[in-house]
Amino acid sequence: MKSIAILAKSLLLSLVLTASAFAADKVNINTADATAIADTLTGVGPSKADAIVAYRKANGAFKSADQLASVKGIGLKLVEKNRDRIVVGAAAPGKAAN
Repeated sequence: MKSIAILAKSLLLSLVLTASAFAADKVNINTADATAIADTLTGVGPSKADAIVAYRKANGAFKSADQLASVKGIGLKLVEKNRDRIVVGAAAPGKAAN
C-alpha cells in the first residue's frame, strides 16, 4: 500500500513539473524583446524577431496572434506552427497601443 502511495505522489510531482516546463515555452509578443521572441518561437531567428519588435513599435500592440502575419517575413504557416507558444497580452506600461 505504501508503494502505491509513493508511486502516486511521484507521478503527480512529475506531472506538475512537466506542466510548468511547457508553460515556460510561451512568449508575450507585446512585451518580449527580440531575443526572447527568437528563443521561444520555432522558425523565428534574430532578424524576424527584430521585425516583430519593429512592427509592434510602429503599429502598436498586437491584438491577436494572426496579426503577426502582417510582419514582413512572417506568414500564417509560421503563426500556426507557434500558436501554442504565442501570448497576446497587454502592451508594456508606458507604451502607446494604437
